[in-house]
Amino acid sequence: MELLKRALGLVVAGVVFFGLLRVYLTWAPDKPVEALTAKWAPPPSQFIALQGMQVHLRDEGPRDDPLPIVLLHGTTARLHTWERWAEALRGQRRVIRMDLPGFALTGPNPENDYSVESYVRFVTAMVDQLGVQKFVLGGNSLGGQIAWATAVALPQRVSSLILVDASGYPFESATTPVEVPLGFQIARFQIFKPLLLNTLPRGLVDKSVKAVYGDPSKVTPPLVDLYYDMTLRAGNRAALGRRIEQGYTGNIQDLSQIKVPTLLLWGGRDRLIPLEFGERFARDIGGSKLVVFGELGHVPHEEDPALTVAEVKKFLGM
Repeated sequence: MELLKRALGLVVAGVVFFGLLRVYLTWAPDKPVEALTAKWAPPPSQFIALQGMQVHLRDEGPRDDPLPIVLLHGTTARLHTWERWAEALRGQRRVIRMDLPGFALTGPNPENDYSVESYVRFVTAMVDQLGVQKFVLGGNSLGGQIAWATAVALPQRVSSLILVDASGYPFESATTPVEVPLGFQIARFQIFKPLLLNTLPRGLVDKSVKAVYGDPSKVTPPLVDLYYDMTLRAGNRAALGRRIEQGYTGNIQDLSQIKVPTLLLWGGRDRLIPLEFGERFARDIGGSKLVVFGELGHVPHEEDPALTVAEVKKFLGM
């Protein structure tokens, strides 16, 4: 019996030791935004004061464009996700993109409100501050949901919509299996919050990014570095937990109010928001056009920017 007790004690001690070692090896406290801007916010990045935040923004292209293109990223992403689209469009069009509150270099909302309604108010305040009266609005995932909700709220100002694997329908209504990235799953549980606020295994970030690509081999170490650093920005991990708590189901009955030209771009290998949701948007938004990229995942604009922006150019008559 004494021998068994000693053996059990050694097992427990080993589990505790390796658990503590893992915490030590993945220890990653918040980084102040100042520690990240030199690498991730070179020109043409700028920071503007809005709603009590310093918002990371890139505003490029001709200022006389009567219909600037405003692009909104998704959960845990950042304005860099649109970089190649911006390169392809800014020669002819004004392209505006920003880090949404709670993410990347903008960081947390001082009101701790990450509802879609709050984001709609933010986008409205942003275009007002930039002096933009009417605009094309595009968004991916959460950004897509904010985009279509903004089109409902500002029907006279949003001239057309580009929705890229947008959220809004209840996930539980899917007939196709939904695969939520591991990082999102962990962030849902209150018990893990104290640990998540101070640790961040790079492998977890790597797996989460690969989960939203149709071809995981396209995920490069520099791309994982970007996702990793943006997650470490002070306050973002706490904000992510709050954002997930507020859910992704929108007022889908409002979709019938959208009357502007709408382009739907969808990755055929999207395992987070499967193609069936894109088909629902196509039915519920009158006159919309759905383009499917069979080999791409949840972020097709990032995974194959040349292929996807070509559809945008056709849609915009460029």
